[in-house]
Formats: sequence, structure tokens, C-alpha cells
Amino acid sequence: MARELEHVFVAPKGMGLNDFVAMQEGFFEAEGLAVEFDMKTFRGTQSSWRSFEYLARPQDQVYAEKRDVLQGACAWGTVCNAGAGMGRIVRECYGVSPWAIYVNPKSKIFKPEDLRDVPIAVGMRAGSHFNVPYRLESHMPLEHIKAVNVGGFGARLQALIDGEFEASSLLPPQIAMAEQLGFRKVMENTFHTIWWAPQSMSATAVAAYVRALDRAEKAMDENLEKYLPLWEHAVPAEFRDQVWDFSTFGRGERFVANTIPDAEFDEIVSQAGRWGLDDFMQEKDWRKLLHAPA
Repeated sequence: MARELEHVFVAPKGMGLNDFVAMQEGFFEAEGLAVEFDMKTFRGTQSSWRSFEYLARPQDQVYAEKRDVLQGACAWGTVCNAGAGMGRIVRECYGVSPWAIYVNPKSKIFKPEDLRDVPIAVGMRAGSHFNVPYRLESHMPLEHIKAVNVGGFGARLQALIDGEFEASSLLPPQIAMAEQLGFRKVMENTFHTIWWAPQSMSATAVAAYVRALDRAEKAMDENLEKYLPLWEHAVPAEFRDQVWDFSTFGRGERFVANTIPDAEFDEIVSQAGRWGLDDFMQEKDWRKLLHAPA
């Protein structure tokens, strides 16, 4: 007798391929889950949401609409979202994602110090935003770092293409897209991502989801080339007419089935406070914001 699958909604980040690999290979079902991708939220996070305030962004709307959707974000974003009452931190895993700032090839910006007082296109209180002070504060005082909310990665890449912004903070796969379009990288690094789940989602479902992503990670370790065409799912509709060479896109975010050290969580909260980005957090003790493990 076939076992009954637990239905779970997931909004992919699109910075990596694990969700798409797990769906294609049946890893979710193998772990007892019937996963349905929340494409409305996923596409919304890629779009321009410069007119929205925090708590009204596409990724925030699932809480206003009281929908149970499992999501992922940068480590700072996940902790701040949980502190603001949007979901709980999944402690059992994390991701490692590339990040970079790109400029027009004709730009006179060549090094991080050249970004002093230059408006940089970011997505408010998301990975592209938090990474800007995180990486630039060693090069200049915080008051000279000018992050400007444009929205999701499709919007930030388009702002670079249109010349609206001279510099844009990018994540996968828009980093590879910017390379193919001929934009120039000024600086790059990596950062941690963390998943966040609604408090009402069962611990067994979250644990099964983590196992499925880990299986997808191992599958890519064995044959990454097989899965690179899945980047097509992460390309926003407005860029679908462009011919992309997915073989050059690389892996993007990597999944790690391990916990982030306590000290790093402490630093995340401290950094958000130093940057003035903890103002919506009703609870700042991250230990009280964890999703209950299975």
C-alpha cells in the first residue's frame, strides 16, 4: 500500500538548483513529500518591488495571506524575517551562495573603493542588500555605502542593462547572465543562506525537505552537467527571449546538511543592528526563533 504524501508548498530561491533537481529526480516523493512550487512568490521575488515596504514584498505576502510556504533567504534576511514574525529558522542546514557587484563595461568603477557614494541596486532587506554593507564596510564608512531598493534579481539586472544604475548587487544566476551580457565584475565573495518555515509546518515535513535537498546536492556532485539546463526555471520571463548558455552558469548556491555555529548567528544579529536593519525585529534572540526539529 502506497504511503500518503505530505503536501508542502515551497517557494524556490532560484540561487541554486537543488529544488529543481529534487523535483525532477523524485527525491521529494521519496522522502514522503508532495511538493508544490509557489511560482507566484518565486516570480514575485524576481520582479521589481521598489514601491513596496518591508512586510509587503512578494516573499512577505504569504504571511499576510496566512499561507504555509517554505522559503530560503540570506542568513541575515532569514533571521530578521523570523524576528519580525515571518516564519521560523530551519537550523538543520544552510547554503553557500556566490555574490558579486557588476558595473557597465565602460564604467570608471574598477575596485570596491570606487563605489563610495555610488548608488547600488539591491533588493531591500534580502541577500543582495545585506551583502553590500557586509562586504563594503571594510572599504569605506557605512554612511558612504548607498544601497538603493530596486527589487528582485530580474529588476536589478534590468536596471544595469538600462543604465539606470551604474552598479548592481547580483546573485546566481544573474551573475552568469551578467557575464554573458558583457558586464564587468568589481568584487565577489560568498555568503550563507538559511531556510525559513512557517511555525505551523510539521517538523517531519521540514526534515524530509532537508533530506531531499541533500540528495539533490549529492546528485549534482556526481553529474553537474546533467542538471545545468534546469537553470532555465530560474530565468525571469522578461529574459526568456535571450539565448543563454546554461553550461557556463555553474552550480550557484551549494547546500550543506549541517548547522551554522552559534557564534555566527550572534554575529548576524549584531551586524543587522549595526547596519540599522533590525528595526522590524520584535524578537532578537535567535534561539527563540528556531523551527522545532523533528
